[in-house]
Amino acid sequence: MTETTATTGTPVTPEPAAPATTPRATGSAIPAEEVERLTGDIVAALKSVYDPEIPADIYELGLIYRCEIDDERNVEIDMTLTAPGCPVAGEMPGWVENAVSLVPGVGNVAVTMTFDPPWTPDRMSDEARVALDWY
Repeated sequence: MTETTATTGTPVTPEPAAPATTPRATGSAIPAEEVERLTGDIVAALKSVYDPEIPADIYELGLIYRCEIDDERNVEIDMTLTAPGCPVAGEMPGWVENAVSLVPGVGNVAVTMTFDPPWTPDRMSDEARVALDWY
């Protein structure tokens, strides 16, 4: 599973197959309770976006590499795809931006597509593995 964090300044990139963690706010001016709410709501929004060819959401697939909330509640997301030639490569960042933009309290949302490091099945959560019958 990909770790989602709320920080100011220092991005945190999870290791592959990193377990879900409690939201962290290192040096954030946002109250901890709000960081926790925003993080939970952002994760829920990310989990509402599915790759149309795979019956698992992008969060559980491990396609979200970084999600950072700044002090103005703007959100920066680095994500990838299961393959660079994915037919929805041009559309999915917009789907992610739209989903996260609907979270109450979120400012601007910027989604960046990256293929470094390349996605591997090791990034999937157990939930995604069960959905895909990859055991």
